[in-house]
Amino acid sequence: MSVVSNNPKYLFVLALLAGASSASVAAQTQEAPAADVSATAYLPAEKTAGPEIKGIISARSGDKMQVTAADGTKSVIAINDATKISASKGLFGLNRNRLAATSLLNGLPVTVKTLQSGEGLVASQINLQNKDLKTASMIHNGTAQGFEEQTAATAALRGRMGEIDQYNVKSTTNVNFDTGKAVLSAQAKNDLCATAATAEGMSNALLLVVGYTDSTGDDEFNQELSEKRAGRVVNYLQQACGWKPYRMLTPTGMAEADPVASNDTIEGKAQNRRVAVNILVSKGLDGL
Repeated sequence: MSVVSNNPKYLFVLALLAGASSASVAAQTQEAPAADVSATAYLPAEKTAGPEIKGIISARSGDKMQVTAADGTKSVIAINDATKISASKGLFGLNRNRLAATSLLNGLPVTVKTLQSGEGLVASQINLQNKDLKTASMIHNGTAQGFEEQTAATAALRGRMGEIDQYNVKSTTNVNFDTGKAVLSAQAKNDLCATAATAEGMSNALLLVVGYTDSTGDDEFNQELSEKRAGRVVNYLQQACGWKPYRMLTPTGMAEADPVASNDTIEGKAQNRRVAVNILVSKGLDGL
């Protein structure tokens, strides 16, 4: 049973209680959005689209590359595992090949789509032309008929892509092989991971891997063998030692060129059957 009173005092008390209840509900309603704002204040900021940069790769160092535009403007751009690298081919460049980060050679013209992060620019997409990789690919052709052309291509590549003196060579590790083989010994594996660990401790370090042979065998065989040895070392550095592929310059084979000892002795040949792993830091980015 309900009792309703018309007494003014009673009605006034009810009005006060109703007002207090309404104020409490209003206060709770106003406090809720404040909690939501506080919760979202700590969400990490997303990367925003950065500028599209066109130019020439003028330096590589660690997980960064420097791109110089036609007007001389230089941009330092980071490369990571999510960066997509492709080369156009065919009419109007509509067809594309996916490439590894080792294709990013000094001197290559590129178009880079970037993202802006708190630490600077990060490359989301790097595009280049297949024709610009032609000279670089010629250096890996070990056919007998192409050796004179390959020699000229090597000279052109060194001239265009940048001489080794653009880098500070921090150290060189040589791993050796048996005659005609490309099998890594246990000692070689230990030395490679030790070299990778040393390079990891250096700011902006890159690895340059070059394969060699002794004078045994003909030119074609030695070229293929030197490339195979270099490739085996690169694979081990990346797969077993954890070295990132975008922190490695394009490996190459130099057959019996640049011997470190005489090929007239057994001992000298043993020293020449090697892969040299060079730790480099670009002079343009050294100390970056």
